[in-house]
Amino acid sequence: MSIWAALAGGLVGTLVLTTGLRAANAFSLTRIDLPFLLGTAFTSNRTRAKALGYGAHFINGLIFALLYYAVFVAIGYSSWWLGCVFGLIHGLFATTALVNILLPLVHPRMGQPETSAPHVALLEPPGFLMLNYGPGTPAITLTAHLAYGTIVGGFLTWAG
Repeated sequence: MSIWAALAGGLVGTLVLTTGLRAANAFSLTRIDLPFLLGTAFTSNRTRAKALGYGAHFINGLIFALLYYAVFVAIGYSSWWLGCVFGLIHGLFATTALVNILLPLVHPRMGQPETSAPHVALLEPPGFLMLNYGPGTPAITLTAHLAYGTIVGGFLTWAG
């Protein structure tokens, strides 16, 4: 296992995860756009938000890959299937606590369930399992995170 393998896995895994989510959005399987959601935390300009969001999403992907790497090193074992399990845990955390509870607390342009009609446009809060962005969103998001974890675990295993 090497830190470079973790970063390479994180880059490829984030590329696959992001592409999968974007394709699902384009095919109307979900309305979630995680990079846009992240980017609007920094700016109200939609074009800049997308660029910043994609950058932030890839940085987060590398950070999560390093967290996976730290756990793999701590237990002295890595594999694609254990990465898949980490991806499941990661996806469940993202759809329940991270995006549903924590992000609305710090996001300046996200409405709350109790928000009334505001003077400025706000983003719809994702809700539990991000179901406010469509019934297919939980399955698509979890599947994308399973792929991410499998790729990170695979890169670490293949690198030896």
